[in-house]
Amino acid sequence: MADPVAHAVVHTLDEAMALVRSGDTIATSGFVGCGTPDALLEGLARRFRETGEPAGLTLYFAAGQGDGGERGLNRLAVPGLLKRVVGGHWGLIPKVAALAVSGEIEGWNLPQGVVSRLYRDIAAGLPGTVSRIGLHTFVDPRSEGGRVNTRSTEDLVEVISLGGEELLFYHARPIDVALLRGTSADELGNVSMEREALTLDNLAMASAARNSGGRVIVQVERIVQAGSLNPRLVKIPHILVDAVVLAPPELHGQTYATPFNPGYAHEVRIPLSMIPPMPMSERKVTARRAAFELPDGGVVNLGIGMPDGVSSVAAEERVIDRITLTAEPGVIGGMPAAGGDFGAALNPDALIDQNQQFDFYQGGGLDLTVLGLAEVDRAGNVNVSRFGPRLTGAGGFIDISQTARTVVFVGTFTAGGLSVDIADGALRVRTEGAHRKLVEQVEQVTFNGRYAASLGQQVLYVTERAVFRATEAGLALVEIAPGIDLERDVLARMDFEPIIDELALMDPRIFRPAPMGLAAELRPTPPRPPRQRPTHLPV
Repeated sequence: MADPVAHAVVHTLDEAMALVRSGDTIATSGFVGCGTPDALLEGLARRFRETGEPAGLTLYFAAGQGDGGERGLNRLAVPGLLKRVVGGHWGLIPKVAALAVSGEIEGWNLPQGVVSRLYRDIAAGLPGTVSRIGLHTFVDPRSEGGRVNTRSTEDLVEVISLGGEELLFYHARPIDVALLRGTSADELGNVSMEREALTLDNLAMASAARNSGGRVIVQVERIVQAGSLNPRLVKIPHILVDAVVLAPPELHGQTYATPFNPGYAHEVRIPLSMIPPMPMSERKVTARRAAFELPDGGVVNLGIGMPDGVSSVAAEERVIDRITLTAEPGVIGGMPAAGGDFGAALNPDALIDQNQQFDFYQGGGLDLTVLGLAEVDRAGNVNVSRFGPRLTGAGGFIDISQTARTVVFVGTFTAGGLSVDIADGALRVRTEGAHRKLVEQVEQVTFNGRYAASLGQQVLYVTERAVFRATEAGLALVEIAPGIDLERDVLARMDFEPIIDELALMDPRIFRPAPMGLAAELRPTPPRPPRQRPTHLPV
């Protein structure tokens, strides 16, 4: 007869949610829709609506976990359920963000990689995480300390000095409940993740909760016999697991866009030649110009949105095998997916945990990153995190932009109704966007241009009509598109006058439908220099 204790770990959803108590600190896994435990989140919200328990929770999350609508952490936006939220990317959870912006809950926006690594330090029993990440941004306590509103008064970040270097110390707190997700669980509670697109921070989070005296709840898509899982595939061992819940398929899709793709589970390799090229647009123009910065043989990170178009261009130009694309949740190699599949990847060389990826990033492993921009000012500061009542959050933007050797920001020159004509190797503005992106001073500093200069980083700002470069004296205009009038289309659409020394035309191949021949243009990856010690900037 089977040991009845072996089955004690398998719970109904209601039984598992009863393990969450009022006032608990919970941590949730997920990256957009990859690995997000929607069955557990839905069950937690339903229990609160029906019983009023558990109330006043503190929520920790690293990556954005939602679809910008109803799924993911948006399910927890029930008044009274949450008391405070500490997280990385808020743009995909507007319902929770609205609670924080309005002051109904306490809120902090911390760098995604710092939160990811914080789980590991909590597991190790350390008082917090020490990092350079966040210095001279809105996370720095001499600025905003990552606070979302005035109700959030606690100091979660402090400036310290170690070895003569200025650093930030991020305070840890115990994790009472970790809500995680896997593919298969055996009757003992060993969990594998063979059909998941990512492994994320599941092991670190489970260890953090267990060593905090807390509980670990995992949703899976199937229960298997004890001892039948290959131990090399087990990502969360049974010693860390308190409850396993069998999730319905509609609450356990591989991503929010795709129920299941064997390519995202790395069961098969997909010919990248089958991926259709992007249609010609301002997005493709910007991605094409950014692609000219790709380092031959280099390691590259692409952000979500316009930056992920660079991977499509690289595939179309047949150079994707000459670079190693990576994504912050742990993807190394292959082609990162876009849109609702963002976080997944086709044909990767390796898949590692998210906190390990941020170790690599934060230590300076990236040769190039391509990130989005929403606002940039004359000092080269960039804001992507806060716009009045709209809270987007930094995500991994700060971790990545402060440590990559070369940073390329991409975005349209204006926003809100922009329409362009692209023909005959030139670009013309048909309808100008209603909102300027090049402003006198950004609303929030997500990237500090002067600090980047002190680190010796190379920084470009690429739009469909103009390219800028960061200099010690400020933002310099270095290229404009063929067909663009400098005064009418560029200078008159900015709130400040850029530095203009030598002005070149953007390559006309960018604006033609034929392939650009990028394979002959890739730049050699320069030798990796010693780490440059940052200067102490005035605050």
